[in-house]
Amino acid sequence: MDSRSRMLTILGSMSAVLLIVLIVILCASDGNLFSSGQSGQADAGQSEISAASPQVTAPASSDPESGRLIGGDPYAYRTDPTFFDPVHSAAFDAAMDRSHDLSLMVTSIEKDLRVLVLDINGDLVTGVPFNLRLLDSSDVTTTYRDLDKDGIIYAGTLPAGDYDVSLEPVEGYRVPLHATRVTVKDKVEYIPIADISVLIKTEDEINAALEDTASKEDAISDADRTEMVTLQPGGNDHKAGIDVSSWQGDIDWDKVRESGISFVIVRSGYRGSVTGAIVKDRNFDANVSGALRAGLEVGVYFVTQAVNETEAVEEASAVMEMCSSYDLQLPIYLDVEGSNGGRGDRIDKETRTAVCEAFCRTLENAGQQGGVYACRYWLTNNIDPSKLDRYDIWLAEYRSTPLYSGYFSMWQYTSKGRVDGIEGNVDFDIYYY
Repeated sequence: MDSRSRMLTILGSMSAVLLIVLIVILCASDGNLFSSGQSGQADAGQSEISAASPQVTAPASSDPESGRLIGGDPYAYRTDPTFFDPVHSAAFDAAMDRSHDLSLMVTSIEKDLRVLVLDINGDLVTGVPFNLRLLDSSDVTTTYRDLDKDGIIYAGTLPAGDYDVSLEPVEGYRVPLHATRVTVKDKVEYIPIADISVLIKTEDEINAALEDTASKEDAISDADRTEMVTLQPGGNDHKAGIDVSSWQGDIDWDKVRESGISFVIVRSGYRGSVTGAIVKDRNFDANVSGALRAGLEVGVYFVTQAVNETEAVEEASAVMEMCSSYDLQLPIYLDVEGSNGGRGDRIDKETRTAVCEAFCRTLENAGQQGGVYACRYWLTNNIDPSKLDRYDIWLAEYRSTPLYSGYFSMWQYTSKGRVDGIEGNVDFDIYYY
């Protein structure tokens, strides 16, 4: 090949290469080669979308053969007019809001059911007329109504067996979707109730003037002129002490200890004599913690208005809940006395004795020491102490020498005592050991 032919061949080859390069550049700038049929105009339009003129892009998908993205801009959610729509966000928030969700806490002590309607925080839901359905093993449904709207529904005298418990729908709340299966017990087991704290009220939640009506009238009427109103000091086989409640107000416990007191029995609370509510003494924590800091031995008492063993188990459970943060050295007593016609006054001797035993047995099963407080008249006429000989008896009898012939381990000998650190009268006690 001559030089002229060689030169023409080289120039031709270079022209072919340049043409190929030019075609590639033009195709790359056009975008059709890589857009699977989408126009260049559509792609250019994406960059012009603004919040003032939003457009909705078709959802993207994947081409399984090419593995490429098919569709529009992956940031198209920014231009979706409903993505950040406050109306849609509110609906989502409402769907996620659980503040109106309800749950049920169901307990059975003996042939009964107590159902508590709770909110998401575990608090009773009050002011709502809930309807409760019980479905028994025979597929018979019975409806119970929360007539007083206190969030507690009680069903008594039920045959033992399994039941499905559910709430009827109520406006403004989401009731549990599924029924709660519970077994109604045939006999009381004297076991502390879990989550009893839901039933414990403060004195600010009730009318204390109507509910706190325990009376020492029978003990006072039994007193004689030999009643000792001065503090009897401790000795080799006994200790000197007092018992207190919110009625004594604020107490200077260091002065109490310095006056010769070595122990105190503190009222934890009471059951209301009208409604039957379990109420915590407003000064309980201050009194227990103050007495313990002062170096005194501490026991506790609870004033009962229980009318059956079920309520006695509740009362024992409530006292243990109140005392759970404290290390007590002395027993927990059930205070049994008159209440000026309260609910507890109307039960018979046998039932009242069963109440006392149920309270003490529940404590015993939980590893606590229990006892019963009563005056001589009540221990003789309204309680059968022979069935309580396993437990401590705290006798109230205001005489220099008790006439009561039964066993007792502590003696309240006056309600007219005076001691430094407490304004007004206080009960004096002797604990024997």
